[in-house]
Order: sequence, then structure tokens, then C-alpha cells
Amino acid sequence: MTKKKTTSRYKKAGVDIEAGNRFVDLIRPIVSETFKSGVISDIGGFAGLFSPKFQDAENPVLVASTDGVGTKLKIAFMMDKHDTVGIDLVAMCVNDILVQGATPLFLLDYISMAKLEIDKCVDIVKGITAGCKEANCSLIGGETAEMPGFYAQGEYDLVGFVVGMVNNTDMLDNSEIAVGHQMIGIGSSGLHSNGYSLVRKVFFEELNMSVDDYVEDFGRTLGEELLEPTRIYVKTISALKRDFRIYGISHITGGGLIDNLPRILPKQCKAVIDMSSWTPQPVFQYLQKRGNIPKQDMMRTFNNGLGLVIVVNHEDCGEVLARLKAMGETAYRIGAVEPRKDKEDAVQF
Repeated sequence: MTKKKTTSRYKKAGVDIEAGNRFVDLIRPIVSETFKSGVISDIGGFAGLFSPKFQDAENPVLVASTDGVGTKLKIAFMMDKHDTVGIDLVAMCVNDILVQGATPLFLLDYISMAKLEIDKCVDIVKGITAGCKEANCSLIGGETAEMPGFYAQGEYDLVGFVVGMVNNTDMLDNSEIAVGHQMIGIGSSGLHSNGYSLVRKVFFEELNMSVDDYVEDFGRTLGEELLEPTRIYVKTISALKRDFRIYGISHITGGGLIDNLPRILPKQCKAVIDMSSWTPQPVFQYLQKRGNIPKQDMMRTFNNGLGLVIVVNHEDCGEVLARLKAMGETAYRIGAVEPRKDKEDAVQF
């Protein structure tokens, strides 16, 4: 009797335990589609269990990262479309460990909202599952939190935590990047998941546009363009590493080329980038022109059409480009590593 009363009062306060249990039952078959060798637990427990094959590496190193989707979620709220932001979540996490040379093993998610909306949460998890399949990564657990009074009704936050593994001898620590190495940019799918505070200000405040507005330059509605999922590069990089030596990888997220390339460059090196070597997608050109955004701001806020930059030696550059294009990627030789003098910028255009 006491238990029934406590549960009822908690539900009146805004937290529905039974709804949470129904949600877990609904997503169990969806999530299980991501399970691969190593998963030794089902979802719904206190923790997820994964048994990595350490014997596959002489000196294994675990690599972990956490990230979210940012204010791109606001676009999902405006469109009431929630089945793609989970892909963004996986992409932002796994692409970050990819730059260390790691292969994703498993991912945990965290969904928090004012009141559990089961259908919406199922759509979110479907997106996360799709992203995990693309990254060959298992979704082994997570947390769904009801927080009445903390979030606006209908809104939520989304966070991911990924763990991967790399052999110590294969880890990319960027120490062997040298003058003469070439930089190859691999195309993004658009804005990915960065710069959306500025994006929303330009489109919805300054230009007074709606997510339902059809934009000729995009060939679709504004909302469809802004919700385009972030690319996941795991399969592409895994394929390249089988035949080519990659000296460094930079995930081009917030900060753009200006802030992300220096993170992989030795202090004595700089990246000299040829801006004419690629053409950013129309959304970047539209933003810059209609939003009157200075070029420097564009380069430091957005990926400008390049989701990943890899560093290879000069001899392999042509073959790597050919291989990327054969895999269906858009790829460009965007520049080279050159000597850097004191006080010189690490990235020059």
C-alpha cells in the first residue's frame, strides 16, 4: 500500500516510473541490433558490460570521449522530428576518438527531458542505433531522466559517451607529422553539429525565416537542410588505414580549420591551406552572404564543407584521393605542412 502511494505522488510530481519501464521494453529490440561480439549484458541493468578482445592488440589503449548535439536540437524541436539527432550524437563522439586511431567499441547515451515522451524517445534511440550501426559500435546502455521544472515542455538534452580501442603502436599522436606532408579534406554533409547558435540567430532572428521555408539554393526546406545528420567517418578511415599510412587526423568541429588543425600539428609546423581547392556546400555560402558573416568568423565557426582532414605523405596523396573518391567520398588536397617560424599562425590561408 505504501509503495502504491509513493509511486502515485511521484507521478503527480512529474516523474512516471511505469512510463520509463515501458520505454526500456520498447527500445530493447531496437538497441540489440547494435550488439556485436563483446556485449555481455542487456539494457535495463545498472550498467552495461562489454568484454573487449585485448588479444587483438599487443598493447591495447582504451580511448574515451563524450559529446552532445548542441543547439541543433532546437531545430528538431521546431520540426518535431527526432529520428536523426541520434546520428549526430554518435558521429560527434566516434569521430573524436577516430582521430587517435581508435576503433569504437561501445557507446552510452543520456537523454533528459521534463516529462518522458515515449514515442519521441523511441525516435531518438532509433537515430542513435542507426549511428552505432554505421560506426560498428554497440549501444550497451544509458540513462533517460525525467526532470520536471528543469526543461521546457517538449525539449530535451542528449549526450553520448563512447569508448574505443587502439593498439599503442597504431595510436595517432601526431608526433611524426612533418614538413612536406599533404593535407586531404574529406567532405562534410553540411553544417554537421556546430555553429547552430549563430545559424539560428541568422535564419530565425535576422532573416525571420521558418523551418518550412523552401530554399532554392538548398533544393529543400530550411529545416531539412539544418537537420542533415553529421557524417560518421569510421568505415572510411578504417578502409584507408589498411593500405596507407595516416600521420594525423583532425575532426573539424567548432573552431573550424583555424582551431582544429593546430591541435594535431607539431609546434615547428604550420598548415598552409588553399581555399580554392574545394567549394563549400550552398548552406555555407548562403549563411555568409545573407548573414553578412566575415570570412574569419566563418572559418572559425563552421566546418565549411570539410568534416575531417587527414595528413598523409606526398607519395601517397594521389592514391589516397583516388581511393576516397572510389568509396564515394568527396575529397580534396587542401594544402600541405610547411615550416613554422616563431609567432606565425599555425594555419595560413
